[in-house]
Amino acid sequence: MSKILKRLIPESLRHWSSLAIIITAGVLVEATTAVQYYYAKEGIRQEVEHRAQSELKAKSLEIRNVMNVVEVAVENMAWAVEQRLSQPDSMVAVTQKLLADNEYIVGSAVAFEPYYYQDKGRQFSPYTYKHDGTTTSKQLGTDQYDYHSMEWYTAPMESGHGHWSEPYFDEGGGEMIMSTYSLPIHDAAGRCVAIFTADVSLDWLSEIINAHHIYPSSYNLLLSRKGQIMVCPEDSLVMRKSIGQVTEGMADTTFESINRQMMAGRSGQATVTDAKGDKNYVFYAQMDGDTGWSMAVVCADDEIYHSLRWMAINVTVLMLVGLILLAYIIWRAARNARRLQAVNAEKERIGSELHIASAIQMGMLPKTFPTYPDREDVQLYGSLTPAKEVGGDLFDFFIRDEKLFFCIGDVSGKGVPASLVMAVTRSLFRSVSAHESMPDRIVSSLNESMADMNETNMFVTLFVGVLDLPTGRLRYCNAGHDAPLLIGDRVGMLPVESNIPVAVMSGWKFISQEAHIFTGTTIFLFTDGLTEAENASHAQFRMERVEETARQALAAQEQVPKQIIQRMGDAVHHFVGGAEQSDDLTMLAIQYIKQQRDIKLRKSIVLSNDTNEVPRLAAFVDEVCEALGFNATVTMQMNLAIEEAVVNVMEYAYPRGTRGDVSIEAQSNDVRLKFTITDSGSPFDPTAKADADTSLNAEERPIGGLGIHLVRQLMDSINYERVDGHNVLTLRKKLNHQ
Repeated sequence: MSKILKRLIPESLRHWSSLAIIITAGVLVEATTAVQYYYAKEGIRQEVEHRAQSELKAKSLEIRNVMNVVEVAVENMAWAVEQRLSQPDSMVAVTQKLLADNEYIVGSAVAFEPYYYQDKGRQFSPYTYKHDGTTTSKQLGTDQYDYHSMEWYTAPMESGHGHWSEPYFDEGGGEMIMSTYSLPIHDAAGRCVAIFTADVSLDWLSEIINAHHIYPSSYNLLLSRKGQIMVCPEDSLVMRKSIGQVTEGMADTTFESINRQMMAGRSGQATVTDAKGDKNYVFYAQMDGDTGWSMAVVCADDEIYHSLRWMAINVTVLMLVGLILLAYIIWRAARNARRLQAVNAEKERIGSELHIASAIQMGMLPKTFPTYPDREDVQLYGSLTPAKEVGGDLFDFFIRDEKLFFCIGDVSGKGVPASLVMAVTRSLFRSVSAHESMPDRIVSSLNESMADMNETNMFVTLFVGVLDLPTGRLRYCNAGHDAPLLIGDRVGMLPVESNIPVAVMSGWKFISQEAHIFTGTTIFLFTDGLTEAENASHAQFRMERVEETARQALAAQEQVPKQIIQRMGDAVHHFVGGAEQSDDLTMLAIQYIKQQRDIKLRKSIVLSNDTNEVPRLAAFVDEVCEALGFNATVTMQMNLAIEEAVVNVMEYAYPRGTRGDVSIEAQSNDVRLKFTITDSGSPFDPTAKADADTSLNAEERPIGGLGIHLVRQLMDSINYERVDGHNVLTLRKKLNHQ
C-alpha cells in the first residue's frame, strides 16, 4: 500500500502536506494559548479592580471614622458655647476642654461676629492650641489676621452647617498638614453669631493611606477638593503642588480626564502612560463625607501581569519546541515509509494498551448502583461515555461524617493526556476531601497541586459540592464548569460563580457558595459533552433541550437519578442519530430525601466550658441511655464518645481564660439516637483532624487525632457544621447497635 501511495502522491505534494500540518498545528496551539492568556489576564484584571476598590473603600472608612470623632466632639461641645454666650470670658475654658478630651484636635477657637461683644472690639476669638506638648490660649483675631474673611469662617456662615476647610500646611507653627472643622453657633433667637472650630493635624493620613499596598510598587494618592496633593510617595509635593501642576504637560491626555473626574467627585478607573513610558492602572474614588477629598490607587501594568507574561513566554517556547519536534517526526516518517508495518504493529500494541487504560480509568469511577443501599436520605446515579478509548471526563462521590462529597469535571483535550490529568484530578479530590470539608479549599488545593506541574497547559473545569445530609445544606465551588440543574418542584439552574478552571493559575481565590436543597430535589450535573453533542448537521443539543428534557422528567414524576439520566441519554441519542460522538458525555444525578421521623425522646443540658462539669454530663448521658434501654456496655460507649467530644469543645472552642456555654441535646426516634453539641466559641471542626494511625507505635505517631478516632469508632457517624456563628457537632448511633 505504501508503494502505491508513493506512486499516486507526488513527492512535492507530500512535502507541502507535511508543512501544512505543521502550520495548522502551530496556529491551533497559538490560538488556544492566546484564548487562555486572554481569559487569565481578564481574571487578573478583575481581581486587581476588586482589590483596588476594596482598598479605596477601607481607607475611606478609616479616615471618615477619625473625622466623625472630631465632628461629634465639636457638636457635643457646641451646646456649652451657646449656653455661655452671655459669658464671653468662659469661652477659653470651652476650647481648653475640647482639646483636653480629644487627641486628634490640636487647636480650637470660638470666633464671634464683628462687635458681638461691644467691650471686646470688632474681633473677638478666644483660641487654644497645642504646641511642643503644652496648651496655650490667646486672642486669634488681630489687625494682621482678620478671621472674618477666612474660609473656615465664611463657609459655615453661608451654608449654616459644619464645614471642613481646605487642608493647609501650618508653617512656622505646628509644621504639619492641618484642616479645620467649623460649626455655626446660634443665639436664643436662632441667629448665627459665631463659629466654633477644631484644628486637626492630618499627619495620621499618611500612615493610613500608606499602611497597605496591593503590590510592592503600587502607591496611593490623597487629594483635597481643590486638587492639592495631601499624601503621595514624593514628600516634596505634599501641600506644595496640585495634581494638575504635576501632570501638566504629560503626553498622555488621560491624566487631564482623571483630574477632572476626581475634582468632580466621581469614581472610576483608567489606564495611563507615565513620563517614563510605563503603563499604569489608576483606580480613584471620592472619600465619604463632605470633605471633597479624593483617593487614587496606582498599580504598574508590568507588576500585575509579570507572572502571566512569564508563563506565556514559557508556553510559547514549549509550543515552538513541540512544533520543531512535530516537524522532525514528520520528516523522519517521510524518509522511513518502509517502517510502516512496524508502525502498524506498534499502533496495535498502543490500541491494546489504550483498551487496558480505558478499563483502568473506568474502574476508578463509581459503577455500582445503588452505591449506598442502606441509606434512605440520598440516591445517586452516574454515567460516563468516553468519545475515545480513554477520556478526560470524571465524576466521583463518597460519604464522610454525614456529608456527601461529590465532583464532576472535564479535562481540556482528549485522549491519553486528558485521561492522565483526569486520574490525577480524581485521586487528588479523594485525598484532599478525606480531611477537608470546605469545597473552595478542596478546589484551591487541587489547583495549587496541578498548576505547579502543568507543563502542558491543560486545565480542568470542575464542580465540587459538599451536601450536609442531616440538614440539606449544600456548599459548593465551581471552577469554570457548567452550572448544575435543580429538579424539584420546578427546574432551575443552581446559581454559580464561574471562577477559572483548575490548573490555569496558582494562587487563585476560589469562591465558595451555599444553597439549601429541599427534600425530593435532584441535583443534575453534566459535562459539555451533553450540551455540545452534535448531530449530522453539526447542530448542538444545547442547554434549552437539557432543561426541556428535565421538565418532561419532572412532569412524568421521574426524579429518581437513574430515570433522569436514562431519559437524558435517550434524548441525546435520538437527537444525535448516527453522528459520531465528538466529546465525552458524563452525567451525575443526586436526589436528596430528608427523612422525617417522630421524636420519642428529647433531653438537653447546658454546661459551662469547665471540665469539672464532666460528672453532670455523665449523669445526663446515663439518663438518656437508661430511657432508651441501652445496656451497660453501650451506655459506657456513649459516655466515652460524648465526654471526648464535649471536652474537645471545652478546650478548643473557647480561648483559655474565657467563659462560655456548651449545649448538649439528645434526641431519638425509632431508628437512631442523636447528640447535638452546640457552642458559640471560635470556629473549631474536630472532623478536620485526621484519625490517628494506630498501626504506628507511640513514638512514631504524631500528637493528636486519637480523640476523634475514638469517637468515630464508638458512634455510627459524626458531623460538624458552622451555623449562625455556632459550632454544631452531631453524633449519631443506630438503636439496633445496642
